[in-house]
Amino acid sequence: MHLDPLAIVTAFGLIFLAELPDKTMFASLAMGTRMRPLYVWFGTSTAFVVHVAIAVGAGSLIGLLPHWTVKLVSALMFGFGAFMLLRGGGDDDNEDEAGGRTVTGFWPVYSTAFMAVFISEWGDLTQITTANLAATNGTWSTAIGSAAALMSVSALALVAGRFIAKKVPLKTVQRIGGVCMAGLALWSLTEIFTG
Repeated sequence: MHLDPLAIVTAFGLIFLAELPDKTMFASLAMGTRMRPLYVWFGTSTAFVVHVAIAVGAGSLIGLLPHWTVKLVSALMFGFGAFMLLRGGGDDDNEDEAGGRTVTGFWPVYSTAFMAVFISEWGDLTQITTANLAATNGTWSTAIGSAAALMSVSALALVAGRFIAKKVPLKTVQRIGGVCMAGLALWSLTEIFTG
């Protein structure tokens, strides 16, 4: 098992920025107002780890393709990610995902949080980006960086979500993430011709 610190930091940074304006952050915030935040965090974190494992597995399969094909797929996926982040969207981010009922007890809260994230993250930008990074930057480094980023965003939402939503414009976070992904798309295209 080879760990690349730069790949871990890259995965963490990209996934963190992509997940900040995502509906999952707001779902965590909403659930945290009605349920024990630590139980919610355990549930969301477990769902994120499962999704990272699936994405890294898919990325490993992509990594078996010829080098230029992997770089082209990476460029296209990063380009798609940049488009999704820069186009805006996410008008439904403030929807109350937890409903009006209070859930108590570890297992009910854990399973509610797990299912909310597990269902909503299928085909999400962060899952696609994780698969893409795993294809080019290594599976373990990408898995560690991506899982840490997703779990950090969930913790941040539970601890300081209201403050962030009021003080930091999520459009700004989206734009920064979009520009980073566009840069990585160009870098991947360049590597086709230079590598």
